[in-house]
Amino acid sequence: MLERWGRFVHRFRWSVLVLTLLATVGASIWGPGIFGAVDNAGGFNVPGSESDEVAKIIEEEIDGVRADVIVLYESDGPTVDDPEYREAVDRALDGLPSELVDDSETYWSLTDQAWAEYEETAPEDPPDPFEGLVNDERTSTYAVVQIVGDDTQTRVNNFEEVAEELREAEGLSASVGGRTATEAAISHQTEVDVTTAEMVSLPLLMLLLLFVFGTFNSALLPLAVAGMSTVGSFAVLLGLTYVTDVSIFAITIATILALVLAVDYGLILVSRYREELRRGLRGADALAATMATAGKTVLVSGVIVAVALSGLLLFPQMFLRSMGFGGIATVVVAMFSALTTLPALLAVFGTRVNSLRVRKLSTAPPGNNTEGIWGSIAHSVMRRPVVYLVACLGVMLALSVPILRLEPGGVDERVLPEGTEVREVAAALEADFPPNATSPIDVVVIGDVSDDELADHVDRLAEVPSVEEAEIVSTGGDFHQLRLDHELDWQSSEARELVADVRAVEVPDGTEVLVGGASADLVDQFETMLEKLPWAALLVGVAVFVMLFLSFGSVVMPLKATLMNLLSVSVAFGALVWIFQEGNLAGPLSFTPTGTLDPSSLVLVFAILFGLSMDYEVFMLSRVREQYDLTGDNRRSVAMGLQKTGGLVITAAALLLVVVGLFSFSGITFIQMIGVGMIIAITVDVVIIRTLLVPAAMQVMGNANWWSPGPLARLYRSYGIRESDGEVQDSGSKQELART
Repeated sequence: MLERWGRFVHRFRWSVLVLTLLATVGASIWGPGIFGAVDNAGGFNVPGSESDEVAKIIEEEIDGVRADVIVLYESDGPTVDDPEYREAVDRALDGLPSELVDDSETYWSLTDQAWAEYEETAPEDPPDPFEGLVNDERTSTYAVVQIVGDDTQTRVNNFEEVAEELREAEGLSASVGGRTATEAAISHQTEVDVTTAEMVSLPLLMLLLLFVFGTFNSALLPLAVAGMSTVGSFAVLLGLTYVTDVSIFAITIATILALVLAVDYGLILVSRYREELRRGLRGADALAATMATAGKTVLVSGVIVAVALSGLLLFPQMFLRSMGFGGIATVVVAMFSALTTLPALLAVFGTRVNSLRVRKLSTAPPGNNTEGIWGSIAHSVMRRPVVYLVACLGVMLALSVPILRLEPGGVDERVLPEGTEVREVAAALEADFPPNATSPIDVVVIGDVSDDELADHVDRLAEVPSVEEAEIVSTGGDFHQLRLDHELDWQSSEARELVADVRAVEVPDGTEVLVGGASADLVDQFETMLEKLPWAALLVGVAVFVMLFLSFGSVVMPLKATLMNLLSVSVAFGALVWIFQEGNLAGPLSFTPTGTLDPSSLVLVFAILFGLSMDYEVFMLSRVREQYDLTGDNRRSVAMGLQKTGGLVITAAALLLVVVGLFSFSGITFIQMIGVGMIIAITVDVVIIRTLLVPAAMQVMGNANWWSPGPLARLYRSYGIRESDGEVQDSGSKQELART
């Protein structure tokens, strides 16, 4: 099929390029709008969960105050008791435009009513109207501002318009933090990271590709595909925003995947095309042979990476679902560009693909022997396969041990660099104000309940261990909001246990009690992820097994490939725990360790790493299967496969490290985590698994590598996706090939 496609593209190459150019120009104009259309840093909550229902009730039924923005006011001299201090704050808040700030119940800070009560009772032990709202020195206070907007992006846009006004308070310094301000800061940081990565990575990739290919024309082709894939992925993401919410972080993931996959696919196709030219093929024949072999590898690889990402669609969190949709769309764009635009460019270039040389090129036809460094390594490993197998497994399992210390947690403003305004505000609130001032446990009592019954329930909640104070915050019809203060870190395991204890408290007769807040949201996230993980793993595992079976005609190879990929991912996860959770390398990487790792981010990292590791598995084993079809000699096929793909895989990995290495220094911690995880997993994959573990395991298994039950073997012969379109040679031809 792909051979015919290659001939079709060769014939209509100019038409394909014109259509591609028009699509790329359109995507370049339209696609950048994605930065203003995505749902920013939200999407970690579980829709329909108990904590999500509490948040909706507080906002819609009780008309509670959303902590969109927290404005921290500080003074070098006057205290909050000074009328000038209060007047400065009031003027700053009262002057905010009503079309951007919802001022119906916008602020809980310095109120006239509180001061009237204070003055009426003074001087006989008056209650402090500022309790919980000022620091010990009484020189700083904060206000909670609710921004107009029914969705995250609208609130972010409105906040950015009013941000400078929020910072203006005569005689006081004012800084802003809170959920919406944090989302705006993350959005800005993401745009900076993506722009920087593209500007720096493309020139570096060009230099590396020049070194690898030795000609300007050859080096240019993978970069052309990478550029088209990137702008195309932005356009697709923007289209997705019209049908579903998309996380701001999907832009970063799409950029990484577009660059990595496009360069990988361009590398394998251009390398194979040049190989066919060295064989003596020209024109449509060379392109058809390239598409029939390397083109199939790209197709299978792209489908497998997309399948690995499809498991994210089973999770209800918008963050993961949008990553799944965005990732799959990006893979499809990169694969489509590699299988249409790149062949058309190769058809136009023809033998000129080797023009504009920067070094001497080999003109010798590619041989069918295992001489060379990679073939020698394969033979060395296969002479002592058990030793290599045990040693590699021992090293990888040892490196995976830190996984046992994994502590799940949430995402907060600490994902941003130190010194960021929203981080400074959060740190000040934590240090100078009551604990959990903006992240208490919220309890909503639903039903017709008397004041005495409600008060009794508040007393029961106050008796729960770790609860410092329980109080009624507001009431709206049959909805009653209670607030529980505690001194625990909101994302700690102790805080999650407290949520469970609060949910276990007996409720008033005839009522329903829901528990929410930041800690409860984490509990609901973890429970949902544990529920969905087995189904996601089953979906991905079965789909990958089917694709690998159709590619290799074996039921053994898919199982072995999956286990080896799990090993490389486990090593990466062990390293992530050691680096990011426990804070090692925090200095060089400039991040703030929190003692936890966000499980949603880990699921995303797993999907990406598993897909990319399988990418290299397909690259290598496709050539091994091609040689096995021709020779029937397992040992020779493994050596030949490694000889032909070792340099290619190392090159692809080096190019990936250039792209991902830049994101490893992102200003957002869990984007760094994804980058570092990819670097470690791919390095382990290339250095240990592809070079040592795969040859050792395949030598131990021998011809059993290619075993399938009779019915499945017949299915593969009829519908298998082979690297070579030719029929398997007869036994005499196999022996002759084995001797050459």
